[in-house]
Amino acid sequence: MAISMTGYGSAKVATNQLLLTVEVKTVNHRYLDISMKLPNQFGFLEENLKKMLQIYFQRGRVELYIQIHGEALMQKTVETNWDLVEQYMSQLQEMKERYQLAGELPITVITGFPDVFSVSEIENELTDAWTTILKDAVSDACQQASEMREQEGTSLSKDLQVRIHKLQQCVEKISARQAIALTTYRERIQRRVAEHFNEEPLKDPARLYQEIVLLADKGDITEEITRMNSHLTQMKQTLSLSGTIGRKLEFIAQELLREANTIGSKSVDTVTSEYTINIKSEIEKIKEQVQNVE
Repeated sequence: MAISMTGYGSAKVATNQLLLTVEVKTVNHRYLDISMKLPNQFGFLEENLKKMLQIYFQRGRVELYIQIHGEALMQKTVETNWDLVEQYMSQLQEMKERYQLAGELPITVITGFPDVFSVSEIENELTDAWTTILKDAVSDACQQASEMREQEGTSLSKDLQVRIHKLQQCVEKISARQAIALTTYRERIQRRVAEHFNEEPLKDPARLYQEIVLLADKGDITEEITRMNSHLTQMKQTLSLSGTIGRKLEFIAQELLREANTIGSKSVDTVTSEYTINIKSEIEKIKEQVQNVE
């Protein structure tokens, strides 16, 4: 079964003190490419989270975003710059003596001076319980993204099946057209030869027929049709498989296009050429679709 590489999942966990938000976004990519943006508190879990993502996703670009907010994360501390306070006190005492000032200095005078106090924040370490909560949230988000990828993959499979059926119909029409195309080709050559020789009897008609046969042999597309039918069967079988099938589908689509180009170059019939154009158009659409299959 085809699985799309496009998906999204999210999870939130809220308490009185903290809010945890997890988002998982996946898009198509040639290989598995994991990108994570984690808070500092969860940096030590990066390798474990990467292994979790690898369980759910085998191909595509996977982006994991984790945010955590709350007062419990930070601890505020207040410190006094005692050296600065000593300097303030010394200057105030000198001022009092110089100008013979009376009275006591209220504490509000000292605390009102700049840089006496400094407030800093320290990150608190999260408990083991929050580590478990985070892993569960990531697992939930991954599960949502996986389900979305499976649903999208089902739609992709249906579309590809329809296009494969159209290709098979076009190939059948080309196959049935071969005998007619050869007859038409032979008659056209005979008519041109007759016009060239002013409808005079040919001295060696066997030679003409031999040339027609040689040209027809060069335009024979039986092998290409056989290979195209084989590739289409392989593509249908591959769509029914589980696991990572996108790369194989891309290869088969490329081979189909190669055979279609060969048929187009060999074609001596305008109708066959039109069928070939339709085939190439469908194959290009298939190539676009399978690029998003895991």
